[in-house]
Amino acid sequence: MINLDFMPSRQLALYAAKLFITRSLAVLIALVLVLMTLDLLGESSKILKVPGNGEAELWRYVSLRVPLLISRFLPFSVLLGALIAFAGLNQHSEVVSMKAAGLSAHQILAPMIAASLGIAVALFFFNETVVIQSARTVDAWSNADYEPIPPQSDILSNVWIRDGTDMVRAKLVGGRGPTTQLRGVTIYDREGGALARVIDADRAEQVAGGWRLQNIRTYDARMNVVTRQPEATALIGVEPSRFTLAKVDPTERDFVALREAIGDLAAAGRPTEEARTGWWHKISGPLSTVLMPLLAATAAFGLARSGKVLLRATIGMALGFAYFVADNFSIALGNIGAYPPFLAAWAPFLLFLLIGELVLVRQEE
Repeated sequence: MINLDFMPSRQLALYAAKLFITRSLAVLIALVLVLMTLDLLGESSKILKVPGNGEAELWRYVSLRVPLLISRFLPFSVLLGALIAFAGLNQHSEVVSMKAAGLSAHQILAPMIAASLGIAVALFFFNETVVIQSARTVDAWSNADYEPIPPQSDILSNVWIRDGTDMVRAKLVGGRGPTTQLRGVTIYDREGGALARVIDADRAEQVAGGWRLQNIRTYDARMNVVTRQPEATALIGVEPSRFTLAKVDPTERDFVALREAIGDLAAAGRPTEEARTGWWHKISGPLSTVLMPLLAATAAFGLARSGKVLLRATIGMALGFAYFVADNFSIALGNIGAYPPFLAAWAPFLLFLLIGELVLVRQEE
């Protein structure tokens, strides 16, 4: 007789969930260690070439990058952890014993689905509290060529705007509204479609009607000369919102702040597709961990002595990889407006949920 309880055995549920979580955690630690080592090898020379930077800055870079790696590769680690757990259960005929006791495929999967749902919730709050701050800081630090940056939580980096025919770049933008300040400002002054001057300034502060540039270096392309002056007024009529809204990166803003930025973009008549797609993906992204045990379930069913455990595990891994490819492709289409933002964020999740459920039902039969 089939037991209709979702988790008929508490001990069995805890055993399966523990097996799943420990395998996923082991894979995540291994992936983060390898990827962080390779990343640090590539960036350490850039960090250390800045005067004053040393071992402390290297460890700071590691502390900023590790949360980003955890956030990005946790769903993939959950997939591999589920595959390893299912392959072990199958190899030791534990799945056969569970089915002989009257458990269905869904009941065998239930503890891992519940555990992955808890992981998804934890990942969402981890992204909102730790990852966005790390992403904002490491982007600003790398765009400043690893020189010291202001300790501000709302800092933006590598912002470009157009002022008439001129192009303006600010390495760092801090503050909002009247408190907005710029660092590392470069103005590409164009006349008649040709570059006339390149104006570099260390800082820019707001004054009545424009911005006051400080410590200015001007290169005149026509006369091929460089001049310097302590300060000057430029960017007349350029509003601070031009800089603060020029770059709305969903990975650098939390759920509430990104929603406010979407409203500001809409009020300013600017495209909101990328921001709205990222806003929806803040929910669908962490929830992808719930899909992984379902996609990996192909490794759990079927007789171990049939010799097809490796093939089943490969199919599960292929389904997981296909989801990540489809998710990234859909997000890219949503960012350019080819897909509605909601569809771009949720279509891959719903599609592979149906695929995983279909595969599971077929195996159940």
